[in-house]
Order: sequence, then structure tokens, then C-alpha cells
Amino acid sequence: MAKKDASSSSIELPEGYKPTTKEPFMNERQTEYFRRKLQAWKDEILRESKSTLDTLQEDVGSMPDVADRASTETDRSLELRTRDRQRKLISKIEQALRRIEDGTFGYCEETGEPISLKRLDARPVATLSLEAQERHERSERVHRDD
Repeated sequence: MAKKDASSSSIELPEGYKPTTKEPFMNERQTEYFRRKLQAWKDEILRESKSTLDTLQEDVGSMPDVADRASTETDRSLELRTRDRQRKLISKIEQALRRIEDGTFGYCEETGEPISLKRLDARPVATLSLEAQERHERSERVHRDD
């Protein structure tokens, strides 16, 4: 099976295209739709990260007011935690893009069944169907209560 070059896709999507259940699951249009959605999400996160880095490089040591400096440090700490979560999200986005390339995107890792288009549109990095995710969360709650 030949791998498609993700950067030079020849698949045209009509303006305002949204995947529907009336078409074959994970056909070329659907996979292209999700590839573009994931790539745009990743690009947006990377742009925000660059902006954060620029902000974090500003010198706060020269702030004369201790309260201002403390407030700025708290803001920076929060921003760094947010960026760490986004770094993990980028990893999930990259994994989803790899699943698109290898043909496993959109299928539940646990059951092999298709994940609903509605769920994928809301959370394109999802790897479990809603039912499998709920089972997983119930199981986590049980183990956490032990």
C-alpha cells in the first residue's frame, strides 16, 4: 500500500464540506477533511506557543513592584502548564495524522468499530468509540476508588 504525501494532497473538498453517514466511512474525502482539521489545529497551537515564548522572554526582573513581579510569575507558571498540555495534545494530533496515513484513523483501538463522525469532528484525536471511552472511564473510577 503506497503512502500518500500529506503535503501535496490532490483531494478537493467542496466549500463547507462536513463528513456524513451517507457516504462510505473514512473515504478519501473524510480522511482529507480530518487531516486538514488536525493540521490546522496543530498549526494554531504552534502559533500560540511561539507567541508565548516571545512573551516569556520578556524580562520581569526589572519590574520594581514585588506584587507585579509575583503576579507576572504566577501568570507565566500557568502559561507554562497550559503549554505543556498543548505539547501533549500536539503529540496526540501527530499520532492521529499517522493513523490517517496508515488507514486506522476513525476506528476504535479497543473494538475495531468505527468511531462516530460526530465524536471525531468534536475530538479528532479520539482513539476510542464513545462506548469504549465510557467503559474505560468507569474502570478508571473503580480502580481509583480502591
